[in-house]
Amino acid sequence: MKSLTRPRSGRLLAGVCAGIADRLGLPRLLVRVVWVILSLFPGPLWIAYVVLWILMPGEGGRRR
Repeated sequence: MKSLTRPRSGRLLAGVCAGIADRLGLPRLLVRVVWVILSLFPGPLWIAYVVLWILMPGEGGRRR
């Protein structure tokens, strides 16, 4: 299984959704649509996105 990293190409904002989709073997569009739908409900989803953006290493092993 692929490791959890933010890809260099194909990302829209920070690559978090693309990295999660690649890790789970799901289409990136599906993960992005689910994220947008879930972000409409109250909860800490935006905070989780920023935390993952900071903690997930970029592709190639270096953190940005």
